[in-house]
Amino acid sequence: MSQADSNINHTKATNRQSVNTGKNNMDKNNLATPNYTPQLKAFCEVIESRRSVRRFTDTPIPDDVLAECLRLAMLAPNSSNLQPWEFYVIDSADNRKRAIKNCMNQNAAKTSARLIAVVARTDIWHDHAQQVLREYPDKPVPKKVKDNYTKVVAADFLRGPVNAISVVKWGATQVARRLKGPIKSPYYTFEDVKNWATNNTALAAENLMLALRAHGFDSCPMGGFDEPAMKKLLGLGDDHHVVMMIGAGERADNGVYNTQFRFDQDQFVHYV
Repeated sequence: MSQADSNINHTKATNRQSVNTGKNNMDKNNLATPNYTPQLKAFCEVIESRRSVRRFTDTPIPDDVLAECLRLAMLAPNSSNLQPWEFYVIDSADNRKRAIKNCMNQNAAKTSARLIAVVARTDIWHDHAQQVLREYPDKPVPKKVKDNYTKVVAADFLRGPVNAISVVKWGATQVARRLKGPIKSPYYTFEDVKNWATNNTALAAENLMLALRAHGFDSCPMGGFDEPAMKKLLGLGDDHHVVMMIGAGERADNGVYNTQFRFDQDQFVHYV
């Protein structure tokens, strides 16, 4: 190893140590405000330099870096803190070979240092609601928090056999709207719950990709894969949904295929 490589590795290790040391002790005096934005330049650089990279070098992603990126992924906003996500890091040689095949042998999968299945769960809302109450940091748990997880969340998700409860919920919701005004729609069908789980999980996936970029690595989210085959490989059931596959690694010189561009912002932003 050259002295230059040694210095680079030392710098990376020092940076990782700094991140890990301070991850639970954010300096409140350094918190951004509308008039004080110390992280803005670095944040914009992470966002603007992120690309969907299709070819990676042989540089590995250290386990501690990946673990930190996954920690940041799971700080994503999510409904009622129910965290309906899982991440399957496919490291074994045999599983990786099969997973790459399931990803249609895309270069982003074949050349990746790490290959990750991002999975949404539609069956864990009840267990996670109970876990929130067990692990809630403020003791005793406030009554309104208990009521939310034992009553409101249950009313939102329960559907009953052949959606029998959903029929009752739909009627009650229509009455409430007429009498009280706007009210959040509960989840009536399996597809409603699936949309909820995948929406929340996609937020965590974006955090993961941005965290990788901040650590100097890149990623490629892939929707082109054989989901039934991937679920079989990972031993997943009907309530597991592979939202995307993510290939990650160091960007190769030929890893970005096209010049980045977006349509004009005015096409999508509406002030009403």
